[in-house]
Amino acid sequence: MSSTHQTVPSPELYGPGTFVDQEFLAVPDDARRVLEILAKATPGFTKDSRVWDSVTFEGQPEPIIPGPLKAPVVAAALHAMCGIVGNELLEERDGQASQSRSVTINTDQAAFWLGSILTVNINGSNVSDLVSMGKGSSLFKRDFEKGVFDNPLRLRTTAIYPTKTPGVWYQLHGSLHADPVLRAIGVDPSTKCDTPAEAYQVIREQTQRFTADELEMIMVKNGFCGSICHTPEGWRQTLMGKQLGSHPFVNYSRESYAIPTPPAPLPVLADKRPLAGIKVVEMVRIIAGPVIGTTLAAFGADVIRVNCSGLPDLNALQLTLNAGVRTVDMDITKDDDLALLHELIQDADIFIQGFRPGALARKGLGLTNLLEMAGKRGKGIVYVEENAYGPDGPFYERPGWQQIGDAASGSSYVTGRSLGYTDGTSVLPPLPISDMTTGLLGALGALMALRDRTRQGGSYRVLSSLVAADAISLLPEIGLYSADVVRKNAETFQWGVMEPSQYVSELLMVVLDGWRKVFPEYFSPKSPIMTTFEKGHWGHMQLLSPVVRLGDCAATPRWTTGPVPHCYYDRHISWL
Repeated sequence: MSSTHQTVPSPELYGPGTFVDQEFLAVPDDARRVLEILAKATPGFTKDSRVWDSVTFEGQPEPIIPGPLKAPVVAAALHAMCGIVGNELLEERDGQASQSRSVTINTDQAAFWLGSILTVNINGSNVSDLVSMGKGSSLFKRDFEKGVFDNPLRLRTTAIYPTKTPGVWYQLHGSLHADPVLRAIGVDPSTKCDTPAEAYQVIREQTQRFTADELEMIMVKNGFCGSICHTPEGWRQTLMGKQLGSHPFVNYSRESYAIPTPPAPLPVLADKRPLAGIKVVEMVRIIAGPVIGTTLAAFGADVIRVNCSGLPDLNALQLTLNAGVRTVDMDITKDDDLALLHELIQDADIFIQGFRPGALARKGLGLTNLLEMAGKRGKGIVYVEENAYGPDGPFYERPGWQQIGDAASGSSYVTGRSLGYTDGTSVLPPLPISDMTTGLLGALGALMALRDRTRQGGSYRVLSSLVAADAISLLPEIGLYSADVVRKNAETFQWGVMEPSQYVSELLMVVLDGWRKVFPEYFSPKSPIMTTFEKGHWGHMQLLSPVVRLGDCAATPRWTTGPVPHCYYDRHISWL
């Protein structure tokens, strides 16, 4: 199928370095095609086409998100790859192949999954409605946001702005601490703005005083994150783009220099999910890192998420990204907490971290630290990192968030073009695509590394990055949807306003409004793609189920516990 589907350059439509489908391919068929592309391009993933054929894709033929990006198709293919590796783990554990080792992926569900952070119903109310009405804070006894968005100016510090450079826009980012960023570009953080629109105008007037390169240097000099909104070709031609492009998207490797450790058999338990008995510690924030943990939890792992209550996070994310996970409060600047964390990791199979390069190494939690620990205990470890720019290169140590991946890769530029802008105006993709896809790539890498540890022993490093995750949907062989397909999609869903000023959650609520109008059955109390927890921490909860369905129902990924708040369990927590 992949050999017959063609894409052609589309610089006049979506900008330099873009490619558009010559003919439309139904979403489930396209997901199968993309599965083959990614499977062939992923070192360590099976090249047996009979195994690929064990996957069934089902769903609507037409795309169901705004714009030309095929992020749901890519997500569906990556979920399928997770399912295939999950089946390989079952074969390793059970010692036999089975004809029931199949995988089913609903491509609609894969699209909803990209927006699943707000597809939650609590006690009969949609969380997105509560948030839009300003009642979201009523769900939380502890406020983890700590005022990061408590006025319009701070909210709009994270937005896309024009620069003095003609046709080039810039993604500014407040990084949960907007005031220093505002001061760096000459805006007084105490400036009173009554509305987000007024705040956007205040900041916009200031960004237009700088060229795009000047803004970039201000951010680099101060250690802030931000990015020029590149075209796809513009990014590929940067030194960082070339360096990142030299790495596979599913980036995992055996750390052969580490102390050798023998194969580690998978535990045999009553729980038949692929990762039952596997112990995971994660130190992450916001979306990408937590997606790794909650995905592994669905596959059966015992995941303990370590938060520090002194660090800001986004309140609403607790409602979905802590599903199946236990959470504890540890402050690693305190010796006692750091000692408890080291003790916990002693028995871990997988460690996930999303902090800036080098930050955890200073606390004895870097890659080489944990490789040494694994060697001494005689069982390898899988060390998973998620960051903005990948494993090396000139931007390796730069901080980043979802919006940085979108801006750098060209996704924001392409989205702006799809909305009719031809002057460089860039707009965030309408879902947290780079965050969610980065998490999924990290989970897939962890599954593959654990499979290899089971077979060969050793320790492994997995790294997934925001810009690399975004770049998949912009690959020439993947292709973008034509203007006609995008137009038909907009007519079907009647999407609301999407513009450069909007924050991720604002755009996501535009998409959720469209989905609920067209697919009410998916959001009903009897939805076939939702999981219900009758008596969760927040009461009756309904959230999107894991996307992967395995042929063996007992092994199919699911959460056995509902979400809990950050820092919920006692810090002297022990493994199940």
